Amino acid sequence: MTFDSLQLYTPWALALLLFLPLWWILRRRRRPAAIAFSRTGVLAQGPRTGERITRTMFILRNVALAALVLALARPRSTARVENVTSEGINIALAVDLSSSMLAEDFRPRNRLAVAKARLKEFISARESDRIALVAFAGEALTQVPLTTDYPILMQAVDNLQAGQLEDGTAIGLGIATAANRLRDAPGRSRVMIVMTDGVNNRGSIDPRTAARAASVYGIKIYTIGVGTVGLAPVPVGRGPAGLRYELQPVRIDEVLLSEIARMTGGRYFRARDAAALRRIYEQIDLLERTTVQSRSYVRYSELFRMPLGLGLLVLLGELALLARRAPIP
Repeated sequence: MTFDSLQLYTPWALALLLFLPLWWILRRRRRPAAIAFSRTGVLAQGPRTGERITRTMFILRNVALAALVLALARPRSTARVENVTSEGINIALAVDLSSSMLAEDFRPRNRLAVAKARLKEFISARESDRIALVAFAGEALTQVPLTTDYPILMQAVDNLQAGQLEDGTAIGLGIATAANRLRDAPGRSRVMIVMTDGVNNRGSIDPRTAARAASVYGIKIYTIGVGTVGLAPVPVGRGPAGLRYELQPVRIDEVLLSEIARMTGGRYFRARDAAALRRIYEQIDLLERTTVQSRSYVRYSELFRMPLGLGLLVLLGELALLARRAPIP
Protein backbone atom coordinates (compact mmCIF):
# COMPACT_ATOMS: atom_id res chain seq x y z
CA MET A 1 0.00 0.00 0.00
CA THR A 2 1.29 3.46 -0.88
CA PHE A 3 0.08 6.69 0.68
CA ASP A 4 1.19 10.31 0.62
CA SER A 5 0.18 13.28 2.78
CA LEU A 6 1.43 16.78 3.38
CA GLN A 7 2.80 17.98 6.69
CA LEU A 8 4.75 20.91 8.08
CA TYR A 9 8.05 20.24 9.83
CA THR A 10 8.00 23.60 11.70
CA PRO A 11 4.30 24.57 11.81
CA TRP A 12 4.94 27.21 14.49
CA ALA A 13 6.43 29.40 11.77
CA LEU A 14 2.92 30.04 10.42
CA ALA A 15 2.30 32.20 13.49
CA LEU A 16 4.39 34.86 11.74
CA LEU A 17 1.48 35.34 9.33
CA LEU A 18 -0.44 37.00 12.18
CA PHE A 19 1.88 40.00 11.87
CA LEU A 20 0.62 40.76 8.35
CA PRO A 21 -2.83 42.11 9.48
CA LEU A 22 -1.04 44.22 12.12
CA TRP A 23 1.18 45.65 9.40
CA TRP A 24 -1.90 46.46 7.27
CA ILE A 25 -3.55 48.36 10.16
CA LEU A 26 -0.41 50.36 10.90
CA ARG A 27 0.02 51.18 7.22
CA ARG A 28 -3.54 52.47 6.88
CA ARG A 29 -3.06 54.76 9.88
CA ARG A 30 0.15 56.20 8.46
CA ARG A 31 -0.40 59.03 5.99
CA PRO A 32 2.57 59.81 3.78
CA ALA A 33 3.31 63.50 3.42
CA ALA A 34 4.04 63.21 -0.26
CA ILE A 35 4.61 60.71 -3.03
CA ALA A 36 8.07 60.93 -4.57
CA PHE A 37 9.08 59.41 -7.87
CA SER A 38 12.47 59.08 -9.47
CA ARG A 39 11.23 60.19 -12.86
CA THR A 40 8.76 62.92 -13.79
CA GLY A 41 7.49 60.60 -16.51
CA VAL A 42 5.59 58.65 -13.87
CA LEU A 43 3.87 61.85 -12.67
CA ALA A 44 2.97 62.70 -16.23
CA GLN A 45 0.94 59.51 -16.43
CA GLY A 46 -1.34 60.81 -13.71
CA PRO A 47 -1.83 60.12 -10.00
CA ARG A 48 -3.71 56.87 -10.63
CA THR A 49 -0.64 55.29 -12.18
CA GLY A 50 1.38 56.07 -9.07
CA GLU A 51 -1.38 54.70 -6.86
CA ARG A 52 -1.55 51.49 -8.87
CA ILE A 53 2.22 51.02 -8.59
CA THR A 54 2.07 51.63 -4.84
CA ARG A 55 -0.83 49.19 -4.42
CA THR A 56 0.87 46.56 -6.57
CA MET A 57 4.07 46.85 -4.55
CA PHE A 58 2.08 46.41 -1.33
CA ILE A 59 0.37 43.28 -2.68
CA LEU A 60 3.65 41.83 -3.94
CA ARG A 61 5.33 42.39 -0.61
CA ASN A 62 2.50 40.60 1.21
CA VAL A 63 2.63 37.67 -1.20
CA ALA A 64 6.42 37.45 -0.82
CA LEU A 65 6.25 37.52 2.97
CA ALA A 66 3.51 34.87 3.05
CA ALA A 67 5.49 32.61 0.69
CA LEU A 68 8.70 32.98 2.73
CA VAL A 69 6.83 32.18 5.96
CA LEU A 70 5.37 29.08 4.29
CA ALA A 71 8.86 28.03 3.20
CA LEU A 72 10.06 28.52 6.79
CA ALA A 73 7.32 26.13 7.94
CA ARG A 74 9.05 23.39 5.87
CA PRO A 75 6.20 21.69 4.00
CA ARG A 76 7.02 18.13 2.97
CA SER A 77 5.33 14.97 1.83
CA THR A 78 5.33 12.12 4.33
CA ALA A 79 7.17 8.86 3.78
CA ARG A 80 5.52 6.20 1.65
CA VAL A 81 5.40 2.57 2.69
CA GLU A 82 5.46 0.11 -0.17
CA ASN A 83 5.25 -3.66 -0.18
CA VAL A 84 8.00 -4.87 -2.50
CA THR A 85 8.15 -8.43 -3.83
CA SER A 86 11.60 -9.53 -4.93
CA GLU A 87 13.87 -12.53 -5.21
CA GLY A 88 16.06 -12.58 -2.12
CA ILE A 89 18.09 -14.73 0.23
CA ASN A 90 19.10 -14.41 3.88
CA ILE A 91 22.85 -15.01 3.85
CA ALA A 92 25.40 -15.16 6.67
CA LEU A 93 29.06 -14.99 5.63
CA ALA A 94 31.40 -16.60 8.19
CA VAL A 95 35.06 -15.81 7.46
CA ASP A 96 38.10 -17.40 9.10
CA LEU A 97 40.56 -14.77 10.39
CA SER A 98 43.15 -17.15 11.86
CA SER A 99 46.81 -16.35 11.22
CA SER A 100 47.05 -19.16 8.65
CA MET A 101 44.81 -17.09 6.35
CA LEU A 102 47.94 -14.99 5.75
CA ALA A 103 49.54 -17.89 3.89
CA GLU A 104 50.72 -16.69 0.50
CA ASP A 105 49.71 -19.60 -1.73
CA PHE A 106 47.25 -17.40 -3.70
CA ARG A 107 50.06 -15.31 -5.11
CA PRO A 108 50.62 -12.45 -5.45
CA ARG A 109 48.35 -12.04 -2.41
CA ASN A 110 47.57 -14.08 0.68
CA ARG A 111 44.43 -16.14 1.25
CA LEU A 112 42.63 -13.48 3.27
CA ALA A 113 43.24 -10.70 0.72
CA VAL A 114 41.88 -12.88 -2.09
CA ALA A 115 38.95 -14.03 0.05
CA LYS A 116 38.03 -10.41 0.84
CA ALA A 117 38.17 -9.46 -2.84
CA ARG A 118 35.85 -12.35 -3.77
CA LEU A 119 33.50 -11.48 -0.89
CA LYS A 120 33.18 -7.92 -2.17
CA GLU A 121 32.44 -9.19 -5.67
CA PHE A 122 29.77 -11.46 -4.23
CA ILE A 123 28.18 -8.64 -2.20
CA SER A 124 28.26 -6.17 -5.11
CA ALA A 125 26.19 -8.60 -7.19
CA ARG A 126 23.37 -8.59 -4.60
CA GLU A 127 20.19 -6.56 -5.07
CA SER A 128 17.66 -7.63 -2.45
CA ASP A 129 19.52 -10.24 -0.39
CA ARG A 130 19.93 -9.62 3.34
CA ILE A 131 23.52 -10.36 4.34
CA ALA A 132 25.26 -10.69 7.71
CA LEU A 133 29.03 -10.85 8.24
CA VAL A 134 30.64 -12.97 10.99
CA ALA A 135 34.36 -13.27 11.65
CA PHE A 136 35.86 -16.16 13.59
CA ALA A 137 39.27 -17.42 14.69
CA GLY A 138 39.71 -18.69 18.26
CA GLU A 139 36.49 -16.77 18.99
CA ALA A 140 33.62 -15.47 16.84
CA LEU A 141 32.13 -12.01 16.49
CA THR A 142 29.32 -10.55 14.39
CA GLN A 143 30.71 -7.72 12.28
CA VAL A 144 27.42 -6.72 10.60
CA PRO A 145 23.92 -8.13 11.35
CA LEU A 146 21.52 -8.96 8.50
CA THR A 147 21.20 -5.91 6.29
CA THR A 148 20.77 -4.73 2.71
CA ASP A 149 23.14 -1.81 3.34
CA TYR A 150 25.82 -3.13 1.00
CA PRO A 151 28.23 -0.15 1.37
CA ILE A 152 28.40 -0.88 5.12
CA LEU A 153 29.10 -4.53 4.36
CA MET A 154 31.83 -3.59 1.90
CA GLN A 155 33.50 -1.41 4.50
CA ALA A 156 33.26 -4.18 7.11
CA VAL A 157 34.91 -6.64 4.70
CA ASP A 158 37.72 -4.14 4.08
CA ASN A 159 38.27 -3.93 7.84
CA LEU A 160 38.70 -7.70 8.31
CA GLN A 161 42.24 -8.39 9.51
CA ALA A 162 43.99 -11.49 10.80
CA GLY A 163 44.92 -10.90 14.43
CA GLN A 164 41.88 -8.84 15.42
CA LEU A 165 40.49 -11.94 17.19
CA GLU A 166 42.19 -14.50 19.42
CA ASP A 167 44.10 -16.88 17.16
CA GLY A 168 42.90 -20.38 16.40
CA THR A 169 40.13 -21.96 14.30
CA ALA A 170 36.80 -22.35 16.12
CA ILE A 171 34.60 -23.50 13.23
CA GLY A 172 31.76 -24.59 15.52
CA LEU A 173 31.64 -21.22 17.24
CA GLY A 174 31.64 -19.45 13.88
CA ILE A 175 28.71 -21.57 12.67
CA ALA A 176 26.75 -21.01 15.90
CA THR A 177 27.25 -17.24 15.76
CA ALA A 178 26.20 -17.04 12.11
CA ALA A 179 23.18 -19.28 12.81
CA ASN A 180 22.01 -16.83 15.49
CA ARG A 181 21.99 -14.13 12.82
CA LEU A 182 19.79 -16.26 10.54
CA ARG A 183 17.40 -18.18 12.75
CA ASP A 184 14.82 -15.36 13.09
CA ALA A 185 15.30 -13.97 9.57
CA PRO A 186 12.08 -13.46 7.57
CA GLY A 187 11.43 -15.69 4.58
CA ARG A 188 12.23 -19.36 4.06
CA SER A 189 15.65 -19.13 2.43
CA ARG A 190 18.50 -19.09 4.95
CA VAL A 191 22.03 -19.75 3.72
CA MET A 192 25.37 -19.76 5.52
CA ILE A 193 28.72 -19.64 3.73
CA VAL A 194 31.64 -20.75 5.90
CA MET A 195 35.11 -20.00 4.57
CA THR A 196 38.09 -21.54 6.39
CA ASP A 197 41.57 -22.84 5.65
CA GLY A 198 42.21 -25.05 8.62
CA VAL A 199 41.17 -27.64 11.14
CA ASN A 200 38.83 -27.01 14.06
CA ASN A 201 41.09 -26.63 17.11
CA ARG A 202 39.39 -24.08 19.37
CA GLY A 203 36.01 -23.27 20.83
CA SER A 204 33.57 -25.01 23.16
CA ILE A 205 31.02 -25.86 20.43
CA ASP A 206 31.49 -28.91 18.25
CA PRO A 207 31.07 -28.02 14.54
CA ARG A 208 28.72 -30.98 13.92
CA THR A 209 26.54 -30.00 16.87
CA ALA A 210 26.38 -26.43 15.60
CA ALA A 211 25.50 -27.66 12.11
CA ARG A 212 22.67 -29.88 13.43
CA ALA A 213 21.26 -26.91 15.36
CA ALA A 214 21.45 -24.76 12.22
CA SER A 215 19.60 -27.37 10.18
CA VAL A 216 16.70 -27.22 12.68
CA TYR A 217 16.19 -23.59 11.64
CA GLY A 218 16.27 -24.53 7.96
CA ILE A 219 19.76 -23.11 7.42
CA LYS A 220 21.81 -24.59 4.59
CA ILE A 221 25.56 -24.39 5.07
CA TYR A 222 27.94 -24.11 2.13
CA THR A 223 31.51 -24.67 3.25
CA ILE A 224 34.63 -23.52 1.39
CA GLY A 225 38.09 -24.92 2.08
CA VAL A 226 40.63 -22.25 1.16
CA GLY A 227 44.17 -23.26 0.23
CA THR A 228 46.36 -25.16 -2.20
CA VAL A 229 47.46 -28.78 -1.94
CA GLY A 230 50.90 -29.55 -0.50
CA LEU A 231 53.09 -26.88 1.08
CA ALA A 232 52.30 -23.18 1.52
CA PRO A 233 54.33 -20.24 2.96
CA VAL A 234 52.71 -19.61 6.36
CA PRO A 235 53.64 -16.77 8.76
CA VAL A 236 55.35 -18.12 11.91
CA GLY A 237 56.45 -14.89 13.59
CA ARG A 238 57.85 -11.40 13.10
CA GLY A 239 61.38 -10.43 12.26
CA PRO A 240 63.22 -7.15 11.52
CA ALA A 241 61.81 -7.13 7.98
CA GLY A 242 58.24 -8.01 9.01
CA LEU A 243 56.48 -11.38 9.02
CA ARG A 244 58.62 -14.51 8.75
CA TYR A 245 57.26 -17.31 6.57
CA GLU A 246 57.97 -21.03 6.53
CA LEU A 247 56.74 -23.70 4.15
CA GLN A 248 54.23 -25.84 5.99
CA PRO A 249 51.76 -28.51 4.85
CA VAL A 250 48.26 -27.31 4.08
CA ARG A 251 45.80 -28.99 6.44
CA ILE A 252 42.09 -28.59 5.75
CA ASP A 253 39.58 -30.90 7.42
CA GLU A 254 37.67 -31.63 4.23
CA VAL A 255 35.87 -34.57 5.83
CA LEU A 256 34.42 -32.30 8.52
CA LEU A 257 33.51 -29.52 6.08
CA SER A 258 31.84 -32.00 3.72
CA GLU A 259 29.85 -33.53 6.58
CA ILE A 260 28.68 -30.12 7.82
CA ALA A 261 27.47 -29.21 4.33
CA ARG A 262 25.80 -32.58 3.72
CA MET A 263 23.86 -32.67 7.02
CA THR A 264 22.33 -29.23 6.31
CA GLY A 265 21.55 -29.77 2.62
CA GLY A 266 24.42 -27.61 1.41
CA ARG A 267 27.64 -28.35 -0.47
CA TYR A 268 31.37 -28.33 0.13
CA PHE A 269 33.76 -26.56 -2.23
CA ARG A 270 37.55 -26.54 -2.38
CA ALA A 271 39.20 -23.31 -3.52
CA ARG A 272 42.80 -23.89 -4.60
CA ASP A 273 43.31 -20.49 -6.23
CA ALA A 274 41.65 -17.10 -6.69
CA ALA A 275 39.88 -18.10 -9.92
CA ALA A 276 38.38 -21.18 -8.26
CA LEU A 277 37.10 -19.07 -5.38
CA ARG A 278 35.36 -16.73 -7.83
CA ARG A 279 33.71 -19.68 -9.61
CA ILE A 280 32.52 -21.09 -6.29
CA TYR A 281 30.69 -17.87 -5.41
CA GLU A 282 29.14 -17.84 -8.87
CA GLN A 283 27.81 -21.36 -8.28
CA ILE A 284 26.44 -20.44 -4.85
CA ASP A 285 24.73 -17.44 -6.42
CA LEU A 286 22.71 -19.82 -8.60
CA LEU A 287 21.87 -22.34 -5.89
CA GLU A 288 19.51 -20.41 -3.63
CA ARG A 289 16.70 -18.12 -4.73
CA THR A 290 13.27 -17.54 -3.20
CA THR A 291 10.54 -14.90 -3.35
CA VAL A 292 10.74 -12.44 -0.47
CA GLN A 293 8.15 -9.77 0.34
CA SER A 294 9.47 -6.81 2.22
CA ARG A 295 8.55 -3.24 3.04
CA SER A 296 10.33 -0.32 1.47
CA TYR A 297 10.29 3.04 3.24
CA VAL A 298 10.59 6.12 1.04
CA ARG A 299 12.09 9.18 2.68
CA TYR A 300 10.39 12.53 3.15
CA SER A 301 10.33 14.85 0.14
CA GLU A 302 11.05 18.47 1.03
CA LEU A 303 8.66 20.94 -0.65
CA PHE A 304 9.87 24.25 0.82
CA ARG A 305 11.72 25.14 -2.39
CA MET A 306 8.48 26.00 -4.22
CA PRO A 307 7.25 28.73 -1.80
CA LEU A 308 10.82 29.93 -1.32
CA GLY A 309 11.28 30.34 -5.06
CA LEU A 310 7.92 32.08 -5.37
CA GLY A 311 8.79 34.48 -2.56
CA LEU A 312 12.15 35.39 -4.11
CA LEU A 313 10.55 35.84 -7.54
CA VAL A 314 7.91 38.17 -6.14
CA LEU A 315 10.56 40.16 -4.30
CA LEU A 316 12.38 40.66 -7.59
CA GLY A 317 9.11 41.96 -9.07
CA GLU A 318 8.76 44.42 -6.22
CA LEU A 319 12.32 45.61 -6.71
CA ALA A 320 11.57 46.21 -10.38
CA LEU A 321 8.62 48.41 -9.44
CA LEU A 322 10.67 50.12 -6.74
CA ALA A 323 13.11 51.18 -9.44
CA ARG A 324 10.22 53.19 -10.95
CA ARG A 325 9.07 54.57 -7.59
CA ALA A 326 12.23 55.56 -5.75
CA PRO A 327 12.65 58.62 -3.51
CA ILE A 328 14.33 61.61 -5.15
CA PRO A 329 17.69 62.22 -3.46
